[in-house]
Amino acid sequence: MRPMSSRSQQPAGLVASALSALAAAALLALPGLASAQNLQTLYEAARAYDATYLAARTQAESAQFKADQAEAVANPQASLRSNATRNQLDLPKLGSGGTNGLGATATGTYALFNRTNGVNINQARKALLVAQTDLEAAEQDLVIRVSQAYFDVLASQDALGTTRANKAAITEQLASAKRNFEVGTATITDTREAQAKFDLATAQEIAAENDLRTKRITLDQLVGQINVTPRPLNTPVVLPATVPAEPEAWVSKADTEHPSIRKSRLSLEVAQLEIDKARAAKMPTVDAVGTAGATYSNGLGVSLPGTTKSATLGLVLNMPLYTGGNLESRIKETLALEQKARFDLEAARRGVTQGTRVAFFNVQSGLAQVKALEAAESSSKLALEATQLGYKVGVRVNLDVLNAQTQLFTTQRDLAKARYDVLVGSLKLRQAAGQVTAADVAAVNSLLAK
Repeated sequence: MRPMSSRSQQPAGLVASALSALAAAALLALPGLASAQNLQTLYEAARAYDATYLAARTQAESAQFKADQAEAVANPQASLRSNATRNQLDLPKLGSGGTNGLGATATGTYALFNRTNGVNINQARKALLVAQTDLEAAEQDLVIRVSQAYFDVLASQDALGTTRANKAAITEQLASAKRNFEVGTATITDTREAQAKFDLATAQEIAAENDLRTKRITLDQLVGQINVTPRPLNTPVVLPATVPAEPEAWVSKADTEHPSIRKSRLSLEVAQLEIDKARAAKMPTVDAVGTAGATYSNGLGVSLPGTTKSATLGLVLNMPLYTGGNLESRIKETLALEQKARFDLEAARRGVTQGTRVAFFNVQSGLAQVKALEAAESSSKLALEATQLGYKVGVRVNLDVLNAQTQLFTTQRDLAKARYDVLVGSLKLRQAAGQVTAADVAAVNSLLAK
């Protein structure tokens, strides 16, 4: 057994020292909370800056104008045409001269019966609803992207903090091993083991610093700000339960609320209207047409110089008789496209159902993992205390202490990451069911430090 006198010089409370190092390192990784932003603030910033979301919003706005254009076809149409002419004439016996003319004609039309116009209007209204579902999907996607980037930064900060804390504890253990070797109470093996651990911790710290840097760049780019500092979770962390607690309840909601399913249903309705439009092309159209005009002329060769006025009012019937088989082929094409739209709808429903179930079980697994890691954290603390006590009395070696410290810090890092994954996974579950909204952002935001 090794001498105990020198071992007793080891810090009796190395666990407390390690945890203090962890806290200090975490503070170094985090700028002041006073200048930190919460998730709600960054989400609002992203809504005003993210190009992908703004493009979807602009597209939805343009769809309204497209619908207005389709409806305008059913309104009366009017146009005005005017002309001015000068004709040079050379007539026998009458000599040469010219003719001047001025004219203006106003034309008005109104579709009394046009089945195709009515179908086009209905299709434009459906297209507007499609654009609105695309915008809703873009809003939900923005919630996920901001939340993911937010908690990725927090996870990287925690990883850097635990890495620095582990390095600080290893540094202390390395110094202790060197002192013990110098006084002859330890072998060179302890020093070399501690040095190897220190070198590895240094490499891990460099990697963690770079990972945090890249995660911050992603978040900065998303919200249009520089050096964004997200607020951490409030302690003690209490994760919300999944409600409803059954996957089929989520699947049922997804079948009626998910944007992709609603879009596929609208696409099917548009395809059915396309059949109506193809059939309507075989039907007659009736338009009311009216014109009013005036022409003024004078000059050589004009028998009655002056103004001539005219007006007409009538109906125009247009009836397709034979199109060479074009209309019949078009109807068959639209029937096939309707069948395709039905298959697309079924594929969307199956995909959403699968995605919703997977997202639900991911959240459930994440919650179970958090509980297991919380228990592992408590066990790792006790294991470190026992290992240090064994090192003091000479039944454990320096490497055992270093391994116990690393296990504790790794567990704490994994626990923090698991909590973030559950929160983001809960939002992804709501997105999979087509239900995530800004209110869900506010709910997650309430779990953050004030």
